[in-house]
Amino acid sequence: MDRIMECVPNFSEGRDLDKVEKIVDCFRGKEGVKLLDYTSDKDHNRSVVTVIGEPEPLRDAMVEAIGRAVELIDMTKHQGQHPRMGCVDVIPFIPIRNVTLEDADRIARETAQTAAERFGQPFFLYEKSATAPHRENLANVRKGQFEGMAEKMKDQVLWKPDFGPETIHPTGGVTAIGARMPLIAYNINLDTSNLEIAKKIADKIRHVKGGFRYCKAMGVMLEDRNIAQVSMNLTDFTHTSVYTVFETVRMEARRYGVNVLGSEIVGLVPLAALVDCAEYYLGLENFDAKQVLETRL
Repeated sequence: MDRIMECVPNFSEGRDLDKVEKIVDCFRGKEGVKLLDYTSDKDHNRSVVTVIGEPEPLRDAMVEAIGRAVELIDMTKHQGQHPRMGCVDVIPFIPIRNVTLEDADRIARETAQTAAERFGQPFFLYEKSATAPHRENLANVRKGQFEGMAEKMKDQVLWKPDFGPETIHPTGGVTAIGARMPLIAYNINLDTSNLEIAKKIADKIRHVKGGFRYCKAMGVMLEDRNIAQVSMNLTDFTHTSVYTVFETVRMEARRYGVNVLGSEIVGLVPLAALVDCAEYYLGLENFDAKQVLETRL
């Protein structure tokens, strides 16, 4: 592949793995497209897929996956810890090699237009593709979630979709789509079942509450483990690092007599973000990612 773009669609299904496999199949065996990773979370009831490819083949595979999700996922029956508004909740396109943010924006718009025409799914453009400032932040777009979205979209001045019908798909809801730079989906688990503690810690670090500029965070409950979690998206790890949020969460947890059990990365992560953590925790001086053996193979 000479031109590489990444797509990380989030599907609102993390429990029925047969449905997940049918959706992921849309990315398998396609020329110019490579499936890198997919993970499903029962508590969030959500699956995150990471796929790369040439821009146009990637677009076509994504359109097919949207159709499969609209067919298989009924949002009127969906419950989960993670905020969501559609069967395909969000679709970011990310420039990786020999493509620009403008290319990613074009592919996002073409994907939305085609899928809206074929499947009747409405789309909001968000992040770098947003058509208005109040649509840039995904949290603003998704506010109200599936249950409140039809009422929200009655305000056609503020919330008319960029593509598709003027109201939600009856079972598919609505989807956010757009171009953005790479982010890290990062979660920290606490040794408490008190969800309020996780929410208070999340409020300390999330940007909209005065926390770190490139951190989105919320508290969620992992029912199967009976523990609370601080769930985050780090939208620019070069300015808000993984180790910074980890240490801050650990520090804030102490005030409640709570410890960090561990953390997890959902999907893929840039090597530079992990090298950044290694430099911090090991006190490495003058270290370069080129010193990582595998980068020289």
